[in-house]
Amino acid sequence: MKKKELHTQQQSESGEAPTSAFITYLQQHKWALVLAILIVTLLWGYAWVLMKQALDYMGPFTFSAFRFATGSITLLIVIWIRKTGLPPKQYWKHLTLVGLLQTSIVFLLVMYGLKFVDAGKSSVLLYSMPVWSSFLAAKFLNEKMSPGKVTGLLAGMIGIITIVGWDSIFTDNLQAVFGELLIIVAAFSWGMSNVYYRRHLQNLPQLQVNTWQMTCGTIGIIIAALVMEWGEPIVLNTPSIYYIMFTGVFASALCFTVWFLILSLIDMVTATISTLLVPIFGLLFSSIILNETLTPGVITGSVLIIAGIIIAQLSAKQMQKK
Repeated sequence: MKKKELHTQQQSESGEAPTSAFITYLQQHKWALVLAILIVTLLWGYAWVLMKQALDYMGPFTFSAFRFATGSITLLIVIWIRKTGLPPKQYWKHLTLVGLLQTSIVFLLVMYGLKFVDAGKSSVLLYSMPVWSSFLAAKFLNEKMSPGKVTGLLAGMIGIITIVGWDSIFTDNLQAVFGELLIIVAAFSWGMSNVYYRRHLQNLPQLQVNTWQMTCGTIGIIIAALVMEWGEPIVLNTPSIYYIMFTGVFASALCFTVWFLILSLIDMVTATISTLLVPIFGLLFSSIILNETLTPGVITGSVLIIAGIIIAQLSAKQMQKK
């Protein structure tokens, strides 16, 4: 009995007991797992509205620096409480590169693109990431491309072209097209980071990877903000601080922590399909809160991208079973 109590005490001291209890609860109550996925994707979808609104108070790079500095500090506190420790030395160069690809490049481009593109449309374009990940995985990880997967990816590509083409042809808004292309490049960079992670960092705990890649990426964002936006006005008031804290603590640190725990309980196909709730919520919130217009191009393109990713992921799942 004493040994059991000692083991429980050690778990509590290392922060593992609450985590284990949370995972066990999710395993035993499927409704709680579904609710956790729903809440995380809901918060991520709502964050797109706040990212757009934050541009009224400061530059896109400055906001990203505040946001991810807040998120990184929160995650560092989490792994300190859990006594996770530092990754082995051989992983640091890989963590730095993933941080540049997944945090620095992605969110510098996304936030700058948001100056010209609606929040809802931006969320759809960024979450086309699985399309790019699949192409890159086929090339660099030698993953097979089944007919179903090819069909799904082609549908996703047509959806992307539909969204960008609608603005370039029917609205003649070249600034919007420029912003959309930046976000598409961000989605490609996110896809590259996923493939690189699978090749070089898959043996590390996901929470540890996310903490240190975000910290490394945040340094890159801070440098960009200092170089590009030094001297530009920064308004820190109740709304702007709320945007920073919500996107930094909740949408970045907390949601990613919970998401990594969820990933230990569901397969990657289900996880990928679940993340498609984010652009759906992004479109919904931006339409209601920001009064953004859902054009036929956005609706058609969004449906094609989401349907294409679902088809590709289900096809990949069937191949895994075979």
